[in-house]
This record gives sequence, C-alpha cells and structure tokens, in this order.
Amino acid sequence: MSTTNTPVILHLRAEVKPLEHRAALTPTATAHLIDYGFKVYVEESSLSTFSISEYELAGAVIVPEGSWKTAPKERIIIGLKEFPTSDTFPLIHEHILFGHCYKDQSGWKDILRRFPEGNGTLYDIEFLVNDDGRRVAAFGYYAGFAGAAIGVSDWAFKQTHSDSENLPGVEAYLNEVSLIADIKKNLAAALVANGGKYPTTLVIGALGRCGSGAVDLFRKVGIPDANILKWDMKETAPGGPFKEIVESDIFVNCIYLSQPIPPFVNYETLNVPDRKLRTIVDVSADTTNPHNPIPVYSIITDFDDPTVAAETTIGPKLSVSSIDHFPSLLPREASELFSRDVLSTLLLLPKRNTSPVWVRAKQLFKKHVARLD
Repeated sequence: MSTTNTPVILHLRAEVKPLEHRAALTPTATAHLIDYGFKVYVEESSLSTFSISEYELAGAVIVPEGSWKTAPKERIIIGLKEFPTSDTFPLIHEHILFGHCYKDQSGWKDILRRFPEGNGTLYDIEFLVNDDGRRVAAFGYYAGFAGAAIGVSDWAFKQTHSDSENLPGVEAYLNEVSLIADIKKNLAAALVANGGKYPTTLVIGALGRCGSGAVDLFRKVGIPDANILKWDMKETAPGGPFKEIVESDIFVNCIYLSQPIPPFVNYETLNVPDRKLRTIVDVSADTTNPHNPIPVYSIITDFDDPTVAAETTIGPKLSVSSIDHFPSLLPREASELFSRDVLSTLLLLPKRNTSPVWVRAKQLFKKHVARLD
C-alpha cells in the first residue's frame, strides 16, 4: 500500500565494474519498495547475479543497460560502485552509491565535481548513518568473509606451489556452501604438503562486521580457534607497527580508516629473517589513501589476479590481496543482506528533505563539494 501521494522513482543502474555481480537492490527489496508505492526501473545487466526475470516478477519496469544517463531528472539513480573514470559528463540526478571520494582517494575531485556541474546530488552509501552514528547498511560481513577466503586460498596455494607462481583467478560462487567446500579442499591439500600445520591468522578489526566475517570464515573452514588472533581498538591503541602481524601466517585488515594512524606493518618490519607472514588481505583496500596503514603495496587487485607480491628483500614470498569488492565473491548472499539492511532507510526517501539520515548525507555532500574550491 502506498504511503506517499507523489511516488519516489528509483532507477537501478547496471554495474559496469568488471566482475561486479552484486546489486544495490535485490528483487526482494524491489518488491517491498513497489508495495510501499515506489516506482522502480531496473536496467538489464550482463553482470548481475540476479536475472532480469526476477525483477520483472517483482513488478519493476525493465529498461536498457546504461539508460540512467538519459533518464528523466526526477528519478533517483541507485547503484553500488563508482562510475568509470573515462566518464566526465555532468551528473544531473540524485545518486545513491559508494562514491569513494570523501577521504581524499586518488581522483576524488574529478569524481565529485561532476555532481555540482550538473546540479546533481550524491548520497554516499558509506556515510548513510543512523542517529547513533552507525552505518545503516554495509557489505562488511561478506567483505571480511570473502577476503579471508582468498587469504586461506593464497596461503594454501603457497604450500603446494613454488614462489614463482601466483594464486590463479577466482570466480563468484553460487552460495556460501560451495565456497566453504572449495576452501576446505584447498586447505586439506596444504595440510598434507606441510605436515598438518594449520595457518596462524590475525584479524584487526575483529569486533566489527567485516572482522566477524573473516573470523567466521576461518572457523568454518576448520582453522582452530587457538590459531585465530582477534584484535580490535584495544590491541592497536599503542600504535604500530606490530610484530604479531609478522609472526602470523595470514593477516586480514578489516578496520574502517577514519583518521591517520601509525602503519600496522612497513618494509622494515617485513624484511626480517624470521618472518612467517605469507599473505596480507587488506579488505579495507585504502590503497590510494595517504594514510593507508599497510603501505607495502600500491595496486588494487581483482578476481582475475587476486594477489600482488609485496617488495620484500628477505624471507619467503609475501602476497597482498586488496580487491575493493570482495563481497562480489558471494554476490547473491551479500546483496540480500545489504538490501535487507538498507530497505528501511530507502523507505524514508519520500521525506529525504527532513529525514535525518538523508539530511546528514546531503550536508556531508555539500561539505565536500565546498572543498573543491
């Protein structure tokens, strides 16, 4: 039943980032929005884990991929990942997405300036927060879960292959069950090769969504709890670098970087004869952030090439995985969880000029636009 006199019109744009199979709106969420009086347009997509027929059954209007660019201005465009850097045209719509341009990331001005040039607005999903300051929705859990899966896969690969070889590319899984089965198989082969020694792991940010996902993955694939070191703000308060990272086999960084902090590791701590560390998973992927706490790599990796070698001079090969859309390894489950969490906030869009969560997001947008000058 409609709750508004003037329906909000949402336009779900197709993701164009390679291997990005998630969606900001699932068919389930789309059906709920339509029941509440929204009108929803959904673009055809060659990447989405959801079929277009699922959206049709939910009641959405299906439109061609990329049609948001010429859509009527009253539509609110919703998506996940940032626009291609090759696009430079002014943005005239209200947009809901992860903008990646509020923390001085590389090229942030070029991304952000397109909005005022077209009199458009950015509601950055990363900064949609409730009155208590907690984000209304995030992909953190499955980011940590998938990142840890890549971490175990890379460590296991190193047990059975030479340092001259890199972890092969991976593809999205149909569900969590199939991913767990695959990782367990890889881990079993590694244990045969190395005499049954499970990896020791360290998760920083273990109390958050992302960190809990990483810890859950380690447990579900059979790594003993004694081998899972769980750190959060208390443990990192003294400031890095931390020798415990170098003494672990797999390190997963799950912190949300909101201010400058000392690095967790650096080349000096890594280049030691007794380093155990073989795999770093930087789920936060703050590669271009000037305050990146893992300043030992500079390349965002992807599912085709999940890891890059850190430039160490002593010890065994050390790889870093920094895929900035880890949750797309489990796109359906990750999208369903995110869409469920964000739904109640989307239902406030008819009152976005007075609803605190949307007012805060618009004020933050204006604050950063002012920085362009």
